[in-house]
Amino acid sequence: MADFIIDAKHKSLGRVASEIAVILQGKKNPDYEGRLAGKDSVRVKNVKSIALTGRKKVQKQYYRHSGPLGHLKVRKFGDVFAKNPAWVLRHAVNLMLPKNRLRKPRMKRLTIE
Repeated sequence: MADFIIDAKHKSLGRVASEIAVILQGKKNPDYEGRLAGKDSVRVKNVKSIALTGRKKVQKQYYRHSGPLGHLKVRKFGDVFAKNPAWVLRHAVNLMLPKNRLRKPRMKRLTIE
């Protein structure tokens, strides 16, 4: 069981998220088994200074749908990041993990400071 500390300062959002997803799955350990949640935990620092390439800060959007027709909610990356930068990284990591019963226990081992 290892505790990885990642400094996200001036690193790309996708690169950091994919690195975290690999660690949370336990693929960095020699005793990796895909059917187990793994034991490694990750602490991320300096999320406020994470970087995006290109024009993603202006163009990237997050979609959410409430169910009824015409109720698509759209939020811009800049607004979401200004309000809660930890959510942006947590959302990216969540989408990079396999969609199965192990996702929730793996996400609990992610700490964003």
